[in-house]
Amino acid sequence: MNRFTHLIDLDDFPVSYIEKIVNLGADIALNTAKYSEYCKDKVLATLFYEPSTRTQMSFQTAMLRLGGTLIGFDNPETSSVAKGENLKDTTKVVSSYADIMVMRNPVEGSAKAAAISADCPIINAGDGGHLHPTQTLTDLLTIKLEKGELENLTIGVCGDLKYGRTTHSLCKTLSKFSGNRFVFISAPELAMPDYIKDICEFKEIYSLEDALPELDMLYMTRIQRERFTGTTMPQKYILTKEMLAAMKPDAIILHPLPRVDEIEIAVDDDPRAKYFLQAKYGVYVRMALIIEILKNEYPTKLLSGEFSDKICENEKCVTTKEKYLPQSFSRKGDTIFCDYCESLITQQQIP
Repeated sequence: MNRFTHLIDLDDFPVSYIEKIVNLGADIALNTAKYSEYCKDKVLATLFYEPSTRTQMSFQTAMLRLGGTLIGFDNPETSSVAKGENLKDTTKVVSSYADIMVMRNPVEGSAKAAAISADCPIINAGDGGHLHPTQTLTDLLTIKLEKGELENLTIGVCGDLKYGRTTHSLCKTLSKFSGNRFVFISAPELAMPDYIKDICEFKEIYSLEDALPELDMLYMTRIQRERFTGTTMPQKYILTKEMLAAMKPDAIILHPLPRVDEIEIAVDDDPRAKYFLQAKYGVYVRMALIIEILKNEYPTKLLSGEFSDKICENEKCVTTKEKYLPQSFSRKGDTIFCDYCESLITQQQIP
């Protein structure tokens, strides 16, 4: 039985726990020095198999501000991964050196796979196009501090909604708060996956300009070029300074960054543009997350163990690469999905 609290997916926790982390992050933002010794003699390992600026550096800054120390890598080619070491062996060894570990990996479900055998808590810093829960905590703290509430909001989500893991985590979590509704703005080929639509009150629209007047918050995202395998890139959306006139005076504009060209530089000077402040808030909420995860108050259930005779058909799932992993699926109503990547099982496999 797992004995650690892992952050793989915010769905694993009650809303009260999420609010606890966000509220602690708000207090840390106001009283950072008060927490400067919390992680004295603690070690954070950061395993980044993909490039990162904000997530990696904000976790490192968070641990240093808590009085802890760091180990890890930001390029797997400088580790034994380059020699063919599998995910289990890497995370098993590194977790024996650290008190808590943060991992980003391009393979969907990799964080959960690492947590199965890890000897310390694991925090998912992004697993392919699947989830990015710590970005969502950053977003929630930003919304809380800038809008004053997490409920009864009309939230526009624009750009790459198919591969954008930040949008998946954000919508899954904000849908837990009452009164929130979503406006999904994307090209048809980059539409939000059904497993997100199934839990949200939403409408889909293809015009950013038409959506702007009703929004309390606009969440812009870039096209995930590294995950798009086609030869032709889909339609892009660009927020311009001229478009801002259509927005509510108290609306806010967020972006998980990095930005490419989906928000004009001229928008940065508008007081509704909060994306750089959002990145700053990421340090505070990750400090709060480290504090809470180390308490181990919610040991995380990782695998259901059901339907282990089935095979996940998602070619990007960690089980297709790490062959030693047990197959495991869960049922929600009439739906059966992979415990690692949340891909739905086909009708032919359903018993």
